[in-house]
Amino acid sequence: MALITYVTRVQFDFGALSLLAEELELAGIRRPLLVTDKGIVAAGLLDRVRNALPARLPLAVFDETPPNPTEAAVRAAVSAYRAHEADGIIGLGGGSPLDLAKAVAVAATHPGGALKQYAVIEGGLNRITAAVAPSIAIPTTSGTGSEVSRGAIIVLDDGRKVSIGSPYLLPKAAICDPELTFGLPPLLTAATGMDAITHCIEAYLSPRVNPVADAIGLDGLARGWRHIQRATTDGSDRTARWEMMMASMEGAMAFQKGLGAVHALAHPLGGLPAPPVLHHGTLNAVLLPHVLRFNAATVPERISTLGIAMGLEDTRPEAVADAIATLAARLGLPASLGAMGVPRAVLPAMAAAAMRDHCHPTNPREASEADYLALLEAAYAG
Repeated sequence: MALITYVTRVQFDFGALSLLAEELELAGIRRPLLVTDKGIVAAGLLDRVRNALPARLPLAVFDETPPNPTEAAVRAAVSAYRAHEADGIIGLGGGSPLDLAKAVAVAATHPGGALKQYAVIEGGLNRITAAVAPSIAIPTTSGTGSEVSRGAIIVLDDGRKVSIGSPYLLPKAAICDPELTFGLPPLLTAATGMDAITHCIEAYLSPRVNPVADAIGLDGLARGWRHIQRATTDGSDRTARWEMMMASMEGAMAFQKGLGAVHALAHPLGGLPAPPVLHHGTLNAVLLPHVLRFNAATVPERISTLGIAMGLEDTRPEAVADAIATLAARLGLPASLGAMGVPRAVLPAMAAAAMRDHCHPTNPREASEADYLALLEAAYAG
């Protein structure tokens, strides 16, 4: 039996931010907590959101979202939510603030205790109810697509990086205004763009049956592949920014059918407790070519179809993997986990953690712990 569900209310185009007050009213949110991070505040985007809201609207701000959102940050934001007597949440930023906002929507309205009880891999899907706080999501990057996804990736107190997921966590509305991405630096544009491209690819290769998601993923891949370099080179390119935000949103729509080994590996790597802080999209860019080569024996035709969507002349699986590695290098992203500063000593633990990740079961080729370690060793060397 195939379960196909889509999606949430989306306001998409330049100027969409002007509709925020209307969307808050439709969602019944009258005392919002706005969840964001210091970088968004410094970039002036919080001020732009304030200007889009009625002056009389009671608004509280939590701007302490870390680069990889943590259970401790969720607790701090829940305290701010309750102190404000909030009745809903605005998430503003990249994937980290948007994911944190969704986790707060659960933690502020459900029985307390450790957040792991709501993790997908702990059976949390069935514990999250319609009691979640309503939220509005405003992305300022084109990568995670968290604004239209039903999950939030959080680093738990025990160090695991897990998905808190439920259809109830879909934001009531997404405000997708590409103008909010104009100030994104080139390397962050490239890294988040590669995240979106990876979502489209891994969703298409997932063995679950969802032709709707497949079509969306291929369309998102085509848009992202054509425009990521333009957006990285010229951040004010309106067409490229629009297309990358659409690719990002489509990637998240597509990954409702699952992701794969790239994310099974990237999640624990992104949850490492010691520096360096590893960017999720950059990890995906480094891991993706290696995982495609691993999957090639199982789904060669599907990988070739990816190559067609990318407009490649040579659509053999190896050529597709090589093209992705070449693009990442051209964008200025690191070529290996070693270049990112990942300590080689952690690789065995990361391979073991990948086996427990919620994305592991939907890789098209079954991977063992030894397979994951081999992929990590290859990605470490570059």
